[in-house]
Amino acid sequence: MFSIWNFDGRVAFEDIIAATEDFDIRYCIGTGGYGSVYKAQLPNGKVVALKKLHRRESEVPTFDRSFRNEAKMLTDIRHKNIVKLHGFCLHRQCMFLIYEYMERGSLFCVLRDDAEAVELDWMKRVNVIKHTAHALCYLHHDCIPPILHRDISSNNILLNSELEAVVSDFGNARLLDPDSSNHTTLAGTYGYIAPELAYTIVVTEKCDVYSFGVVALEVLMGRHPRELLTLLSKPYSLQNVMLSDVLDTRLSPPRGRNVIQSIVVAAMLALACLRAKPKSRPTMKYVSQHFVACQKQLLKPISTISLLELVSSDLGMENGREPQPEIVLELAKLNTDLGMENEREPHSEVSCHLDEFHGSSSN
Repeated sequence: MFSIWNFDGRVAFEDIIAATEDFDIRYCIGTGGYGSVYKAQLPNGKVVALKKLHRRESEVPTFDRSFRNEAKMLTDIRHKNIVKLHGFCLHRQCMFLIYEYMERGSLFCVLRDDAEAVELDWMKRVNVIKHTAHALCYLHHDCIPPILHRDISSNNILLNSELEAVVSDFGNARLLDPDSSNHTTLAGTYGYIAPELAYTIVVTEKCDVYSFGVVALEVLMGRHPRELLTLLSKPYSLQNVMLSDVLDTRLSPPRGRNVIQSIVVAAMLALACLRAKPKSRPTMKYVSQHFVACQKQLLKPISTISLLELVSSDLGMENGREPQPEIVLELAKLNTDLGMENEREPHSEVSCHLDEFHGSSSN
């Protein structure tokens, strides 16, 4: 089966082979859990990424199944924060997927390159988190039936030339059947897998929520938060861990009330997504809407906000009830309190104040 769409002009199988000189290693730009990724310029001038399954890999049922699953899933998905599949070839002798080309590669690689990590400034990082949340919200709440990604990690978040994020790699994705037990084999990347999958074979959307929380912290910290994940099992140990102390030190400390507010909200949501009990985690719809609706003003210095304060906030989710976004965060009048009359910044560090979210509800 060979299918290509969304191109101007006719693109044939032979054009793909010619553009990569029969998948010559010179065009290879990376490898994944299976297959290799090639960069190719098509006759119409469009640059694409080709993910090719090697012949020996195609003989492995797991790889073959994942490859076909990815083609099937992405054929029906259209969202600006999900990688676009332009076409595929599923012939047993030559299997490849044709994606939009993402110039900056994976989030994992960008965070591990000092120069690129600095280019990914605080607001760009918040936007990476926000865009990933929007993509997962679409999969969980706008697709029928819902789609579980099952392998959210920094390796599977790709960045374009503007450092905007899209979710990729749907080889492990599956539909969430409301009439099924949804039993599954373990899938995902070590360090991002929800802890409940160690003792249950039932997959839910809250597994993706947990993985998102890990990625969100990784973006803010500039590294995988493995030590912090261990501390979360003992929240009292977070009392003296300040949010400002875990942020990526390769960037200058965040300044400006909008930047600081966005970082605090992102960190709070990330920590909520990492709760041990799946039912206590927010849905991706809530997280996504929270980024859009959040107008909360913070009134205490970021250097005094501990992770314990962030973890202790219940986001208004008592008894598993998610509040409406418009009543989650209250606006505070800060012009006088912060010395910011007429939008003038104070001389000292922009200050923030963290309220308990459940206290802001008018119910």
